[in-house]
Amino acid sequence: MPHQPASTALSHIRVLDLTRVRSGPTAVRQLGDWGADVIKIEQPASLEADGSLGAGRNTADWQNLQRNRRSLTLNLKDERGKEVFRKLVKTADVVVENFRPDVKDRLGIDYESLKALNPKVILASISGFGQTGPYAKRPGFDQIAQGMGGLMSITGEPEGGPMRVGIPIADLTTGLFCAIGILTALLEREKSGEGQWLHTSLLQSQIFMLDFQAARYLMRGEVAPQVGNEHPTSVPTNRYLTKDGAINIAVAGDETWRRLCKALGRDAWAEDEGYANNAKRAERRVKLNADIAEVVAQKSTAEWVEELTAAGVPCGPIYRIDEMFEDPQVQHLGIAQPLETDPFGESKALAQPFELTRTPSSFAASPPTRGQHTDELLEELGFSDEECEELKEASVI
Repeated sequence: MPHQPASTALSHIRVLDLTRVRSGPTAVRQLGDWGADVIKIEQPASLEADGSLGAGRNTADWQNLQRNRRSLTLNLKDERGKEVFRKLVKTADVVVENFRPDVKDRLGIDYESLKALNPKVILASISGFGQTGPYAKRPGFDQIAQGMGGLMSITGEPEGGPMRVGIPIADLTTGLFCAIGILTALLEREKSGEGQWLHTSLLQSQIFMLDFQAARYLMRGEVAPQVGNEHPTSVPTNRYLTKDGAINIAVAGDETWRRLCKALGRDAWAEDEGYANNAKRAERRVKLNADIAEVVAQKSTAEWVEELTAAGVPCGPIYRIDEMFEDPQVQHLGIAQPLETDPFGESKALAQPFELTRTPSSFAASPPTRGQHTDELLEELGFSDEECEELKEASVI
């Protein structure tokens, strides 16, 4: 079947997807969900067993990442496969890859080679540590980037040792930054008429995500410690145990602090000079948190959410994932949308977290089976049935 755009927003853009595992597919998903014609290029099954790198395609993880694209099998180590790829490059706007930096040079898909075929093409490259430098050839994985990027050192309870975050945040943010870079390059191309090479890495992205924690060090020399569920600078902001669960309470500013004191029935705290501002509360955070915890433990989570919300104090329950998807606001937002998948049938997947009113995103195409669209894509390039059969027999496609 021809390209079925998930949105009209990017339906004029063609993307060649050479990515695997998570960071690259995350970047490409952003483009496919907004309508780009994404052609996923995979090794023929005879050359690579399913799941040899990353999750197998019959997992929820793979299916959630791979919708809204067509699949073409192609052996890029064979000269005939490279010739097919070169023909595709001439039709493409963007090529996305997350090989180790030296691999694309060996395959002949470096930027200069692509530019010679199509001066308007944009090459987007993701690596673990950058395209150059002493670590350039190292394989990159999310948890390695979390550790080297400083995140694990500020995550977890004090004295508890470094702790990874519960999602592959380096992979995911790198994919998102790559997608932002692609969109930026596409906008720039409207002025210059030329493509360019953009590249990012798990390490860069993870460091960037330290944000104010990195700024504290770069501007003031402060090395942030682990503070568990507490906010490192805004006090009190913490997780507190209730009668039947747990709740997050966030106090930003002295006015919110006074509202919290009133809602907890502790008006005297608001008059205590030792708690008069954030800096003083931070100095006494251990005692303050213990006192708040004693009060919060007396009621249920639902009671506190109702009372604190009415008082204008930011708060919220702490859900398991199943509880989160049952929340009425989550259901109202429609973040989980129906998706037909080969292994799971009619199920659901995560939709885009932002909305465009005129050109909405959708799940126009289910995640493809390997090589599902090979014949139609080669036909679009002008290959005959006989030529396709020859390529199949030679394991080129």
